[in-house]
Amino acid sequence: MGDIDADARSAAPAPREAHVDVDKALLGGATYRGLAEQRLSEGEERFEKRRRTIGLFLAPALAVIFLALPLDLPAKQHTLAGILIGVIVLWITEAVPIPVGGLLGVGAIVLMGVASAADTLGPFGSSTVFTFIGAFILAQAMLKHGLAQRFAFRILSLPGVGSTVSRVVIAFGFITCVLSAFVSNTATVAMLLPTALGILAVIAKLIQARGNTGPGWDPTRLRVGFALMLMLAYGASVGGLLTPVGTPPNLIGRGLIEEATGVRISFAQWVMAAVPICALMFLALATILLLLNKPEIQRIEGVSEYVARERARLGPLSRAEKNTLIAFGITVALWIFPGIVALVAGTESTVYENVSGRLNEGIVAVVGASLLFILPTNWERREGTLNWSDAARIDWGTILLFGTGIIFGSLLDDTGLAKTIGTASSDWLGLTSSVAITAFAVVLAIIISETTSNTASAAVVVPIIIPIAVAANVDPLVPALSATFAASFGFMLPVSTPQNAVVYGSGVVPITRMIRSGISFDIIGALLIFIALPLMVSLVGIGG
Repeated sequence: MGDIDADARSAAPAPREAHVDVDKALLGGATYRGLAEQRLSEGEERFEKRRRTIGLFLAPALAVIFLALPLDLPAKQHTLAGILIGVIVLWITEAVPIPVGGLLGVGAIVLMGVASAADTLGPFGSSTVFTFIGAFILAQAMLKHGLAQRFAFRILSLPGVGSTVSRVVIAFGFITCVLSAFVSNTATVAMLLPTALGILAVIAKLIQARGNTGPGWDPTRLRVGFALMLMLAYGASVGGLLTPVGTPPNLIGRGLIEEATGVRISFAQWVMAAVPICALMFLALATILLLLNKPEIQRIEGVSEYVARERARLGPLSRAEKNTLIAFGITVALWIFPGIVALVAGTESTVYENVSGRLNEGIVAVVGASLLFILPTNWERREGTLNWSDAARIDWGTILLFGTGIIFGSLLDDTGLAKTIGTASSDWLGLTSSVAITAFAVVLAIIISETTSNTASAAVVVPIIIPIAVAANVDPLVPALSATFAASFGFMLPVSTPQNAVVYGSGVVPITRMIRSGISFDIIGALLIFIALPLMVSLVGIGG
């Protein structure tokens, strides 16, 4: 077929009411959107109203019922568990905006005496929160000045990539997976999100140009958008497992295992054990995401001509784009540098400890973002690359959401509720073999990761699993390492991992779609870890 213009002329024209400003919808700094802000069919609106109304009454009802049960639990653990049940219902049903659900839970924790305000809010100062802030400001600059679209057109112009939508999604996921092996998952997704939105905008314009729209058509509710965004988040989770420095849970679990067993897992051993699991998981991601979210169009005929015209229209890099690239490049270089040091000197070296400690990813992110206010676009007017009004438009809701997740994870540990859950489950299930304890470790790590964060899950679950294994006279290496891997496989909720939260904050992926896709990968990931990791530990000779 001919180019995009020819396709548009030959296709039936879209109804006037279906014409939507795609750039404004996708590149305008999207965030969480309430029911009144979404384009929904009558059936979808009825379902959403029913779901949210049920959640508004079910959340407090379940919390009160649980608190009234005569359970043999310390008071603070009992209260925290009841509050967490209510918050999870609010998150799943979206009875209130998801960030607000977390804030209600934090308020209840203090008001009901689980912890003081200072102790409760302390974890919100986590460096991960500052990684969000800095990375979101950098992403805002990329969106404002058109750099995201430029990157998107560059990827689409690669040989063979831009011919089908499926190849675009898979190629983007592969890039994410590789980068996240050395750069933190949060940083990887935050820096690639603008490019993903740019690609989605291009595809949405192609759909619109062909007249494949109708009344109420919404470019933020395209199946191809679901697939692309979820591939971005999930691909980072998978890629983060490839190296010990790919994601914080890896280092946490690795350190706890060495402390408890005396077994040191080298960088090379970790990679060799992780590669087959990550490769199989990536294949599952690519296949299932594209099946569950079948793109509206598959062939992208004429895309090369369209991309060439758009790249010509963009012209050479502007001063603002160059400044954004400088800030972005410095930030990424400093994010990657500790990983390079780890490869050369090892993660146990003094050099690595000093470098990684000083080049904390949160500090690097805010320093890189600050450069955007220093590098000028017009020196005479003292005008920076970004104004503070631009920074104020970043997705603060996602930052609040993940901050509350960190708070819940910290309190699960501090109150001992996580340990109580682990030991009670172990006693009830009668875990006595390595196979049973490994299966329990994987399931528990994924469940806790779904309700807090992957970092909190590893920090909470691994210390629970090791004594359970020791008490059963089982080598804790495989169960603890399985829990470490499984901590990164929370795919269902925005709060499960930072990358889920970033993608959800784009406004492109509804929580119902994330849950539907995520539950499939929770199950597949659990099975892969349970079956493949013990085999790889044996083949690689870890602990042998």
